[in-house]
Amino acid sequence: MLMNKDSGRTPGEAKLQYGPNGFRVIRAGQYVTCAQSGVPIPLEELRYWSVEHQEPYATARLATERLKP
Repeated sequence: MLMNKDSGRTPGEAKLQYGPNGFRVIRAGQYVTCAQSGVPIPLEELRYWSVEHQEPYATARLATERLKP
């Protein structure tokens, strides 16, 4: 049987707890939603988040904009 990359994964939005070196899955899913742009971010592509705000970001630019004083 052939399996695609999404086989065996829970569909829908995941809930994560963000830490300084990674994140912990609280509720399984395939993506999280960018706090700035609202676009879905597949978990395997998630690189930017704020530990303080507990928010994910789609790009470094969006994360920088959000975290400006």
